[in-house]
Amino acid sequence: MLAITIPYWGQSLLRVLGGIVAVLLPAGTIVYLFLFKMMSFMQSRLGPMEAGPYGSLQLVAEVGKWLQKEDIMPERADHRIFKMAPLIVLTSTFLLIAVVPFGPDAWFTNFDVGVFYMLAVSSVSVLGILIAGWASANKYSLLGGLRAAGQLIAYELPMVLAVIGVVIQAGTMNLQQIVFAQNAGEMFGWNGLGNPYILTQFVGFCVFMVAVQAELTQAPFDMPIAESELVSGYMTEYSGFRFLIFFIAEFATAGVFALVASVLFLGGWGVPFSWFGWKSIDGVANWMNVVGPIIMFSKMMLLVFLIMWVRFTYPRFREDQLQRFAWKVLIPVSLANIMVTAILKVVF
Repeated sequence: MLAITIPYWGQSLLRVLGGIVAVLLPAGTIVYLFLFKMMSFMQSRLGPMEAGPYGSLQLVAEVGKWLQKEDIMPERADHRIFKMAPLIVLTSTFLLIAVVPFGPDAWFTNFDVGVFYMLAVSSVSVLGILIAGWASANKYSLLGGLRAAGQLIAYELPMVLAVIGVVIQAGTMNLQQIVFAQNAGEMFGWNGLGNPYILTQFVGFCVFMVAVQAELTQAPFDMPIAESELVSGYMTEYSGFRFLIFFIAEFATAGVFALVASVLFLGGWGVPFSWFGWKSIDGVANWMNVVGPIIMFSKMMLLVFLIMWVRFTYPRFREDQLQRFAWKVLIPVSLANIMVTAILKVVF
């Protein structure tokens, strides 16, 4: 009914607004809860407490501060490309959220090859980071950009291979169908929990989350922005609003990757259909379009908690350790997971 009464331009506008909310709201929540508060409590301190009750408006204060800072560009930088780099990184995040379903009918796009699109778009940010490092005309920025490019290319492979196990088991690359397959599935004839792939694809889940940690350049994979060596890596020469865009993109991408992981391994927006007597896709109640985003947000926060816990706990890898871990550990493990999944799929 909504598709009939709302014109196409109205639907497009709603999708754009929904995408902005789906990217920026989790980013702000992640920064406040985890970066400001969780890290502070882990280090036995209070964190920011001055701006708003219990520091709840600190994020607003930070954004206001960065908006007031002067936008400085190095004289020898390639100014046009220098300005484009942060926008490319942030745009890849918005393109990634477009394929995430939030309910039976609450989605931006419903691609049959959604997994392929997701993996392709997630690598666009590498270009933005490499451009930022090269266009800054700074040797530290260039080193940070090259490190980031090498790291992200290395960890793209295990991420892709980890997702293949899910695609084999679900028999589709449509993310919405993957959600249905998990919540309508059975384990040994019992459908009380559906068939969440975190149980059958636990190895793939672990590989995927480690690869996400590296894709986000979060510790212990934060060599591209190693402040003890490279000042701030590829972001060294950025200030003001452009630095703010990089900052937003980092945490927004963490939220979006967590949403993707929740779809692939935790059943996405759904709960086991047997809990409400649903037998098929057509039986999914419309109210899940309202409850689904809340369920997705809850699962996202759980996964982001794991990402941030690792970030605040483990020390930084050396560059050789980082590359060795990707090529000699994660890729062989993910290939073995694909082989076992394919064999079991054929047998059962």
